[in-house]
Amino acid sequence: MSKKKIGLASKVLMGLALGVIVGIIVFNLPSGTLRDTFLIDGLFQFVGQVFLRGIMMCVVPLVFVSLVNGAASMGDIKKLGKIGGKTVGFYLVTTAVAIVIGLGVAFIINPGVGLDMGSIEAVEVTTRESTSLAQIFYEMVPRNPIQALAEGNMLQIIVFAILTGIALTSIGEKGKKVLELFEQLNELVMKLVSIVMIIAPIGVFGLVARTFGQVGIAALFPLAKTVFGVYIALVIHGVVVYGGLLKGLTGLSPARFYKKFYPAMAVAFSTASSSATLPVTMDIAENDIGASKNIASFALPLGATINMDGTAIYQGVAAVFIAQVYGVELTVSMMATIVLSATLASIGTAGVPGAGSIMLTMVLTTVGLPLEGLGLILGVDRIFDMGRTAMNITGDAICTTIISKQEGEFNEEIWNSDRMKKETA
Repeated sequence: MSKKKIGLASKVLMGLALGVIVGIIVFNLPSGTLRDTFLIDGLFQFVGQVFLRGIMMCVVPLVFVSLVNGAASMGDIKKLGKIGGKTVGFYLVTTAVAIVIGLGVAFIINPGVGLDMGSIEAVEVTTRESTSLAQIFYEMVPRNPIQALAEGNMLQIIVFAILTGIALTSIGEKGKKVLELFEQLNELVMKLVSIVMIIAPIGVFGLVARTFGQVGIAALFPLAKTVFGVYIALVIHGVVVYGGLLKGLTGLSPARFYKKFYPAMAVAFSTASSSATLPVTMDIAENDIGASKNIASFALPLGATINMDGTAIYQGVAAVFIAQVYGVELTVSMMATIVLSATLASIGTAGVPGAGSIMLTMVLTTVGLPLEGLGLILGVDRIFDMGRTAMNITGDAICTTIISKQEGEFNEEIWNSDRMKKETA
């Protein structure tokens, strides 16, 4: 019998567990050359930094190429007119609200308090002066897009990529070959990411072992609070925001919606992939909830591309965690930048496992937070990924249901019936 292949997520989790154990052992060793120079600042630092630099290498091409493709995928919106505008508007507004909820929950529970890496480890922190919102907005437009790409100015890269994607679709057939090239480049970049992620278990081991080697078991509680904070924010968003919008705009019962939609959420939770869950989402939205087939065939695939509310919540909580761990005070302008960058970046976040972590790197870079904090986050990324994916696809289905109801294309008979009971009768 062939041995069952261990998945990347399991390997990364094993790397995290081994890093915690080894790190705690090293923490209890006497100070000296072996502990401090050879292990903590030598082997662990080298392994962790190689992995981090590999991720950083992928960020700019991934953000630019995926956002061009994401913006280009919205090219058919003008054909659908009002429905397209409503769909995109719903996705972007709820994503912005989601990250605000994530930031709010994070500041209430303070996940990074109790783990002070700033006084132990010298890391590069880009100090941001207080910036007005007006300045943030006009500085988003790059004077030199090539310079923005070279310097990794994420907000400018995002704006340039979105405008490029829109322009490519607007020129019609003339831009078709270029769009095909960008689709091929997207495959190339995703393959590059997958190559880098091969060393993720080793990289996570190095980063986590170094952290625990410096502070010991004290790092576990803040990490647990971060996971708790993300899931609390996901529940708040699902119940209050989605439930409130569904009830307020359609009069439908949120409890009945979730009862019907739960199987799709379970698939998303287990696969951690919006794209892989799409066939199940479409089936349930049309045949269990009663959404319009025409609207669902547009809104759901588009949502799998640009609607990432769960990912936005994760990025908000993780950003606060890393800022607190390294003693960086998040100013109002920095938080506004996080909301802007995460909302705009959601347009191009791939609906595949782990993509949210690469986009988190982009958000951290945008506000100048140290990437070293990614080590702990990446170690338990699968736990985050399952919850945020379930929330992402739920937002897609809620949007589809609301628009179907408002457009008079909602099937009340399907909504009031129970397909599972009919099939088992």
